Amino acid sequence: MNLDWQRIGAELDAHGCAHLPNVLAPGDCALLAGAYDDAALFRSRIVMARHGFGRGEYQYFRYPLPDLVAGLREALYPPLAAIANRWHAALGIDVRFPPSHGDFLARCHAAGQARPTPLLLRYDAQDYNCLHQDLYGEHVFPLQAAFLLSRPGPDFTGGEFVLTEQRPRMQSRVEVVPLAQGDCVIFPVHHRPVQGSRGIYRVNLRHGVSRIRHGRRHTLGIIFHDAQ
Repeated sequence: MNLDWQRIGAELDAHGCAHLPNVLAPGDCALLAGAYDDAALFRSRIVMARHGFGRGEYQYFRYPLPDLVAGLREALYPPLAAIANRWHAALGIDVRFPPSHGDFLARCHAAGQARPTPLLLRYDAQDYNCLHQDLYGEHVFPLQAAFLLSRPGPDFTGGEFVLTEQRPRMQSRVEVVPLAQGDCVIFPVHHRPVQGSRGIYRVNLRHGVSRIRHGRRHTLGIIFHDAQ
């Protein structure tokens, strides 16, 4: 995966998210979106309205992950681990992440976090995803990725990716990331360091999806820690 990680790290530092265009080919997007109806691939299905999460639904993959999903998870982790370690050092957090995703998963599994977390999400007209954080246990990798599998316009309208940043003693800041089919957005799971006039401070973030106005939207979510 040939990506400009210097640019990605700089965007994450400056804006709290990074936009990666054209990561997945249209055929791969269609393959993943079409997999939503294959129940054998998934360990659980969540209907958002039942839990107050919004409207729409998503399914968590079971192990072994599909090759494409596993490949994305393994390829993205090492450079993101370097950014995560830099962020933890800036925030004075002692936890560091190993360069291998397998080693990090071993840490999760030893603590009882053994359920896979990559997921497919499906939204229809009037569906949305409330602002939230994907925290599943003691061991949390601080960055995650989402890939838009559908085509804005022909497949759906609305459904923008939204990130909010809650800053100490300030009003919240909102970032909306326009995505095309196959694009990826990388963003924090729960917090990130920000350089202020008096040094580095921590800001909390939540992400969600605005209301779908027409059509159907599929997304692939890549979370690097497993769940309890």
